[in-house]
Amino acid sequence: MCGRFSFVASQEKIQHQLGLDFETGANLRINFNIAPTQHAYVITNEKPRALQYLTWGLIPSWSNDGKNIGQLINARSEGIETKPSFRVPIRKNRCLVLADSFYEWKQQGGEKVPYRILLRNGDLMLMAGIWDVWYKGDYAIRSFSIITCPPNQEMTGIHNRMPVIFDRISDQQKWLSDLSLDEVLPMLHTPENGILDMYKVSSKVNSVKNNSPDLHQRIGDTPTLF
Repeated sequence: MCGRFSFVASQEKIQHQLGLDFETGANLRINFNIAPTQHAYVITNEKPRALQYLTWGLIPSWSNDGKNIGQLINARSEGIETKPSFRVPIRKNRCLVLADSFYEWKQQGGEKVPYRILLRNGDLMLMAGIWDVWYKGDYAIRSFSIITCPPNQEMTGIHNRMPVIFDRISDQQKWLSDLSLDEVLPMLHTPENGILDMYKVSSKVNSVKNNSPDLHQRIGDTPTLF
């Protein structure tokens, strides 16, 4: 699964990597410890040239009360097309979730040790996602889930799930294009080996109250996990 991630980036980096449009004077909201039910930046197929700030944890359009208790932060790739909450979004509402890294916890003895996982080439990480919008009259809540898959070689030493990551521009563009379900599902595969770097970080990341640059600091010497 993916239960915590980080977004630390500049407008210049986003424009260079993704070529997105920004309003004059717009400020990016930096967050070192994004948790379920918080907001995060995504690019939707509805507006593929703009950043949108959506709630993490999908609220299906058919929800009775529109509450987000963080249960649908992730959508498993396997069978996603048949799940009541996901079967419409995977066909019509796809997005890319922006991050510089995500966190995962490795079970070591009687404790869980947090790791920061990032792209080895230093690029922003674009994770496959789906989104939906819930209405109550004129009031709307836009929300998203991150799609997960079995781990690649690097991640197997930490966890049995990981986000679907599109590290190629062609795949990012394709994901936001008008695709049939038969074209979408083959994209939801385990990322290739060799694209990730990872290292131990402070247990301070365990608390959503902590949100500062030191959460990215490497703790000790991280051994090879694969």
